[in-house]
Amino acid sequence: MDEIKNEAMETILQEAEGEAEKAESSRALYEVKMKFLGRTGKVTALLKSMRDIAAEQRPAFGKRVNDIREKLETMIADLEVKMKKRELEKKLAGEQIDVTMPGRRREKGALHPITRTRNELIDIFAGMGFEVFEGPEIETEYYNFTALNTPADHPARDMQDTFYITDGLLLRTQTSAGQIRLMEKKRPPIKMLSPGRVFRSDDDATHSPMFHQMEGLVVDKGVTLCDLQGMLDEFAHTMFAATSKTRLRPSYFPFTEPSVEVDVSCTACGGKGCPLCKGTGWIEVLGAGMVNRRVLENCGVDPDEYTGFAFGMGIERIAMLKYGINHIRLFTENDVRFLQQFKD
Repeated sequence: MDEIKNEAMETILQEAEGEAEKAESSRALYEVKMKFLGRTGKVTALLKSMRDIAAEQRPAFGKRVNDIREKLETMIADLEVKMKKRELEKKLAGEQIDVTMPGRRREKGALHPITRTRNELIDIFAGMGFEVFEGPEIETEYYNFTALNTPADHPARDMQDTFYITDGLLLRTQTSAGQIRLMEKKRPPIKMLSPGRVFRSDDDATHSPMFHQMEGLVVDKGVTLCDLQGMLDEFAHTMFAATSKTRLRPSYFPFTEPSVEVDVSCTACGGKGCPLCKGTGWIEVLGAGMVNRRVLENCGVDPDEYTGFAFGMGIERIAMLKYGINHIRLFTENDVRFLQQFKD
């Protein structure tokens, strides 16, 4: 057998053994195997070169190449077993669990206080037979103002109070617009709630440009202001405390006549007088009144046959009183410390 060919085979064997021993992973060992024993590997190339050798030397040459192949295959197979065992031990070591360590605490979420308050209000009034109706947040001037008997020169229509999108189209300033939409579709008797977001150009400790409101409406035969008072008493007892009281004060709203402001006995002092209620024992919570005849007429309801009352409250204001929150911005700052206080 040609001496040069013999030296080449020894060189390839030594190279393969050296690289196999240095391999540090199963992947690296596989690459060594392919480099020497693969279809295009160096040992395979030796076998293909037999056609260049004299016929009488081919048996010895082929035997030598096969010996090298078998030796490399055996060595690499042994190294693969050892390598996989070592890698498995390393993986298991990294996945060990120390049972003496404290468990990981999984934080539990909670409903936002606005959502909690909204749900509670709906539950209270649903128990009195109210159904929920949600109108669109982008309203026409007709539904938001005109149909609610709001004069064309009323300050609420001004640009500094209302967010206008185009002429006649605006972000609703009150959920009262839902009254009109429902009364146009449904004949009395009506008992409805209209919760949702409203928008006004206002911003201080108790007001926000975007806030949540809940409008209520009852229309039927023989509905009186006494019915409104009784319903509000039940609302105050359930939402705040069994000892809570309500009182009505004369006021003015274009869509109700007579109109009233509704106070509830102070949630902090129970009516004795404190800084929260400014010593009066009362806190204003909502506006209400008997539905104006013109509003009923605008919706095709006969005001001589039917009467009704309406009320509207800010959900943020109710939540602030119920949970003792002193600034409306806390609802929208997404401070986890604030939200964590409302877990059940």
